[in-house]
Amino acid sequence: MTFLVPLPVVLPLLGAGLTLALAGRPRAQRTVSLTVLTATLVVAVGLLAVSSRHGPQVVEVGGWAAPLGIVLVADQLAALMLVVSAAVTLAVLVYSIGQGMADGNEETPLSVYHPTYLVLTAGVTNAFLSGDLFNLYVGFEILLVASYVLLTLGGTENRIRAGTTYVVVSLLSSVIFLSAIGLVYAATGTLNLAQLGGRLDALPDSVRLLLEGMLLLAFGIKAAVFPLSAWLPDSYPTAPAPVTAVFAGLLTKVGVYAIIRTETLLFPGGRTAELLLVVALLTMVVGILGAVAQSDIKRLLSFTLISHIGYMLFGVGLATSLGLAAAIFYTLHHIMIQTTLFLAAGLVERRGGSTALDRLGGLARVSPLLAVLFFVPALNLAGIPPFSGFLGKTGLLQAGVSDGGALARALVAGGLLTSLLTLYAVARVWNLAFWRTSHPDMPGPDDTTHTSRVPGAEQPDRQPDRVAHSGAMLPRLMVGSTAALVVLGVGLTVVAGPLYDLSRQAADDLRDRAPYVRAVFPDGVP
Repeated sequence: MTFLVPLPVVLPLLGAGLTLALAGRPRAQRTVSLTVLTATLVVAVGLLAVSSRHGPQVVEVGGWAAPLGIVLVADQLAALMLVVSAAVTLAVLVYSIGQGMADGNEETPLSVYHPTYLVLTAGVTNAFLSGDLFNLYVGFEILLVASYVLLTLGGTENRIRAGTTYVVVSLLSSVIFLSAIGLVYAATGTLNLAQLGGRLDALPDSVRLLLEGMLLLAFGIKAAVFPLSAWLPDSYPTAPAPVTAVFAGLLTKVGVYAIIRTETLLFPGGRTAELLLVVALLTMVVGILGAVAQSDIKRLLSFTLISHIGYMLFGVGLATSLGLAAAIFYTLHHIMIQTTLFLAAGLVERRGGSTALDRLGGLARVSPLLAVLFFVPALNLAGIPPFSGFLGKTGLLQAGVSDGGALARALVAGGLLTSLLTLYAVARVWNLAFWRTSHPDMPGPDDTTHTSRVPGAEQPDRQPDRVAHSGAMLPRLMVGSTAALVVLGVGLTVVAGPLYDLSRQAADDLRDRAPYVRAVFPDGVP
């Protein structure tokens, strides 16, 4: 079944070329994009089943044998990330199609949106499957180039300004990453991940620490860990709602994935474990303190995104099977839930005309369905039992308690504080936007149009809401895709046992390293 391995990369790239050729034919573009991403999801599920039963699946690109050639490797971790990311990108695509159809802007920017979105998907999947450090860099660059275009759709002043900041920060991280790759090759003579593990172990501690530090710095910027996260709250909220959602759900997690992969495969038992724990604690606490100070839903969610990256680093820094399993489970959970909340925020903006809390109110009365679509993932993000957020945080706290170290205990306390403040932040949004009396400037339940102030736009956009539901006018596709992600988020709780078992198995394989190395070099590492 190794023929499945390259398909999550090849299918979106082929789809991108086809949709570009179909520019000006939005219906055909939508059909191609939906077909490609549905097929990618099916392939990802197949890879998860095969890798769980038969171990990592490897393909040598172009028939060139490793380590000279580039390999794609679908192990448990990569397959899990592929399944969740494919589900999220498909749901966000449906949401964006619904938004475009409702707003009547099917020609622009959707003619550019579809090929760019598929290229972004290809970059993400390539990063997850890469068995080569330089190909991992290529995956990052593919998704970053596509993200530059998506971030500035509409061309408003604030979007261009935010996009400029995003480009500068991304280029900085890419330069650091590329410099680290050059140093790694100079020190070891290879960039193949399976071969690098053994060769890096033989290097002097000082050289090994330098290489590990440079890679962590590059990935830390991409994952938006503190203090490398200041760019994110100013960049993400200005983009269109579906773009913000897929960025928040996936792009930072690619950085987290890279940290997990390098810390387990290349630098097991590295000297940066304590540093990772300190950074995790600061990321959790500083991020959530920023969230509680916000008066805009999108900015608040951007800060919670930063904060909860700290939970993932917590598990990686512990470097135990329990910690890694919990970190993997929590990463999968967070991709789904954070994306859902940003899509719900887009619906709030559409229905209420703004995401500023001082301009909202009474949404639970005028649109009960929208209230449910926000309330359920918000509770999940806060870690309220029995949702998957609670299970993931419980696993991390148990791993911290089992570790018994002073830093681990501090992180347990920080994790509990962060969870409480997350609950406070989302409860504040609920009270101000949904529960209190309607704001006088907010559209009423019988309005057929409303003024939606798009962040970064100099003038408000008049957007007719086409479909009524529960008294509030919202497009069916936008509501349906958000509801589907809410159901999938709840489904993570239902399948938490098997999913946690898969995460634990992936963690054991990561710590062992042998299954990955044997899959790439069945005859022994050269």
